[in-house]
Amino acid sequence: MAQTNQKVEARSSAEGYQAPVAVADTNRQEIVPVGIEDRASLVNVAFRTVSRKDLPGGVSAINLPALLQKNYTTGALDNLSAFVGGFNGNNIWGMGEYMVLIDGVPRSATTDIHPTEIEQITVLKGVAALALYGSRAAKGVIQITTKRGVANEKRINVRVNTGLHVPKGYPNYLGSAEYMTLYNEARQNDGLTPLYNQETIWNHYAGTNPYRYPDVNYYSPEYLRKVYNRTDAITEISGGNSRARFYTNIGFTHSNSLLKVGEAQNDNNTRLNVRGNIDVRLNDNITTSIDASAIFGNNRFAHGNYWTNAATLRPYRFSPLIPVSMIEESDQPSQLQIQNSNYLIDGKYLLGGTQQQLTNPFADMYAAGYNKGTTRQFQFTNVIKVDLRKALPGLSFSSRIGVDYSTSYNLAFNNQYAIYAPTWNNYAGTDLISSMQKFGEDRKNGAQNVSNSWRQQTLFFSGQFNYLTRINDVHNISAILVGTGHQRSETSAYHATQSHVNLGLQLGYNYRQKYYLDFSGALLHSAKLPPGNRQAFSPTLSAGWRISEEAFLAGSSIVSSLKLTASAGILHTDLDIPGYYLYKGIFTQSDGTWYSWRDGTLTRTTDSRRGENNDLFFAQRKEISVGVDGSFFQQLISVNANFFISRMNGIVTQAATIYPNYFVTGFPQSSFIPYVNYNNDQRSGLDFNLSLNKQLGQVAWTVGMAGTVYSSKATRRAENYENTYQNRVDKPLDAIFGLQSNGLFADQNDIAANATQSFGQVKPGDIKYIDQNGDNLIDSRDEVYLGRAGWNGSPFSFGVHATARWKNLTVFAIATGNQGAYSQKNSSYFWIRGDDKYSAAVRDRWTPETAATATYPRLTSLNNDNNIRTSDFWLYRNNRINLAKVQVTYALPGRMLPAKFIRDLNLYASGSDLLTIAKERQIMEMNIGGAPQTRFFNLGLNAAF
Repeated sequence: MAQTNQKVEARSSAEGYQAPVAVADTNRQEIVPVGIEDRASLVNVAFRTVSRKDLPGGVSAINLPALLQKNYTTGALDNLSAFVGGFNGNNIWGMGEYMVLIDGVPRSATTDIHPTEIEQITVLKGVAALALYGSRAAKGVIQITTKRGVANEKRINVRVNTGLHVPKGYPNYLGSAEYMTLYNEARQNDGLTPLYNQETIWNHYAGTNPYRYPDVNYYSPEYLRKVYNRTDAITEISGGNSRARFYTNIGFTHSNSLLKVGEAQNDNNTRLNVRGNIDVRLNDNITTSIDASAIFGNNRFAHGNYWTNAATLRPYRFSPLIPVSMIEESDQPSQLQIQNSNYLIDGKYLLGGTQQQLTNPFADMYAAGYNKGTTRQFQFTNVIKVDLRKALPGLSFSSRIGVDYSTSYNLAFNNQYAIYAPTWNNYAGTDLISSMQKFGEDRKNGAQNVSNSWRQQTLFFSGQFNYLTRINDVHNISAILVGTGHQRSETSAYHATQSHVNLGLQLGYNYRQKYYLDFSGALLHSAKLPPGNRQAFSPTLSAGWRISEEAFLAGSSIVSSLKLTASAGILHTDLDIPGYYLYKGIFTQSDGTWYSWRDGTLTRTTDSRRGENNDLFFAQRKEISVGVDGSFFQQLISVNANFFISRMNGIVTQAATIYPNYFVTGFPQSSFIPYVNYNNDQRSGLDFNLSLNKQLGQVAWTVGMAGTVYSSKATRRAENYENTYQNRVDKPLDAIFGLQSNGLFADQNDIAANATQSFGQVKPGDIKYIDQNGDNLIDSRDEVYLGRAGWNGSPFSFGVHATARWKNLTVFAIATGNQGAYSQKNSSYFWIRGDDKYSAAVRDRWTPETAATATYPRLTSLNNDNNIRTSDFWLYRNNRINLAKVQVTYALPGRMLPAKFIRDLNLYASGSDLLTIAKERQIMEMNIGGAPQTRFFNLGLNAAF
């Protein structure tokens, strides 16, 4: 070369390659285009793409295609908490509902996308990373970028999976005889006579005639399959050239259910998804892309709610089926009913029931018909990019338009059916049905009914100017001016359920990729606020220092790279404003709620329902965070961590206690209390990611851990408690308040010696509470702080993932867990009222004989409000460790594959949700009133052509 230090720009002919800039000198042999293999070093953040080493603090990114090779999953965000610190599965940094963007458009990670369609997931946590998205992003963003075609690289990828869902366990309810025995005990505890005699109890226990003396176990293999299947097949096709590239993903999923009775044995869900995109270079300055996806969902399910009934129906109430063979032949009315019935199950049974139980889950599944649910989703995105370098080098413009439409409805056959209550006799020494009482009629009209029709529409637009330049190879300057807005409308909603618009500005500078400074801000608008208060500006500032580039760390054998970041800012948001027009006072007319001087005449009145507040404003997220990102010992160890303190000020609420009590009346109901910006919250914590990469012999190991240490507190509340220990201020946002127990009452003397409990009459065996304020009365004023519920994250949550690769065999595992939060045993399994269904929990009940060992209060046939209250008696720690995933993958050696036909072929087997280690594991794995939790065992094949 004739001259050194001359800037040379090389451009690949294929779209998808970066155009590297290099300083040419006598030592440089060639300039190599950066291709698809280096895409992992690029991260999509708000309205731009940056190199990983230039990534600001409070951002984490996962490249999914490589992860799916060893960890096939069916949910886009499954186990993401094991890879991203600060994300616990429900929220980011404990903030609550985050926003999901798919290719820049607000969409759902649950219903709108499959993991095989995803190229990258970026989690934006800090205010500086979120600012350009405006109000809607104030609680965090998960940004999903889909796959695109690569020039001059044609690929076909096929993946097939099939697996079995195996229930972890079912609730354990008492059988008929044990229920009757204990219910008699409950009545005796209440001073009432037994309801069931010993002969009846014995007959139910003996089981000699389950039709006359039923003992229905709703979780029996008689009604449920041991497993159910899920199968999916996915094909990806991509390719193109320097002018046009394309990507297509077609997938189909089918699953059935555990139920195997009547119409329910045909329950199933199917999903067909088609996603396609094309990128076109129109000329040297203009490119465009068009993305479209369609999802066709169908499900079929029998009428009724089996799982809810399984948790509530007592086992002795009725026999689901009545055998016609046990009906006396001389009973002509009953024989005529058999002949006229439309529902003679298997030719041998009529549907059972009682006058009080005119419908039941079995009859519903056999005779009530079924529903067909239909969902359709269509999504369209268009992006246009214009290079304006002829006007100003480094300047470009891009626009994005998104249009989504979703609809769903049910088609149902709603049949009516009769149930039969038999009258039994045994005068011939054999149980026979002497007569039957019929309730209801059999009617099949053959008509399909349309119901639950719903639609949703989302419109999105953004337009932005981008400016990038580099001065003297050391000063890197970037700028973005972006306008964006989206609106979502739904059936039966007068106003848009989401409506956001903002103007954003980003100014960035870095010197030699060593010192970084970034300003990001957004001017936003909200129609939820009163005129004059509908605009606000959200400024943020961040800085970074790549300390490993300093001379004093040059050549360090310990520090491979090290970057420090800090950011601060204020984000305005209307997310917590629960509706429109809340700043307006509301008045309504009512008849007859006020007394009149004229007897017998209604008085029409105008009543206030809410006060007016034209000063209502945005809530503000004020935050400071610092971060560190580094690798050490030649990439052996990598660390990324962020510490944050975030305050949400001015949360909108109706703060009753800051106004005189005459602003509200009970009856007739009236209120002059307005919505105001009053409540303040604070969150703080540390999130971290650690990874270790090491070759030990022939095995390559990668171990990673992500976690979050998190705390929160209410810093301002409108409260006026008599006792300071009840104040919510300075308590966690997920604080559990309740009574503090002191065992169970031993006898009447024990009851007399303790404070009076105001929640109803108490007897020996009831829960005894501590009198916190010393007024000798147990009431709501004795409720104290009991612990954190972990609604927005446990004090410590974590995930660990490990990979071991030996030759063509890869073993991968994920474990997740959380520590420090509490839950209440407050489901119907534990909180039993009156004649509710009894669970196995009542076996540990208090009796005079078990007074020293009982862990459950006495049984009662009444609604015992004293025992069924939030208290530490029902409290338990929900500390747990979950073995969330294990997958073994074998890549067939190239010599075993057909030449020039199959590029790669992987076979794998996996298990999900395999094990929970916890003291209260049975409670955590038990669903009440719903389908059970399951373990999933899968076999899969992935082939690339």
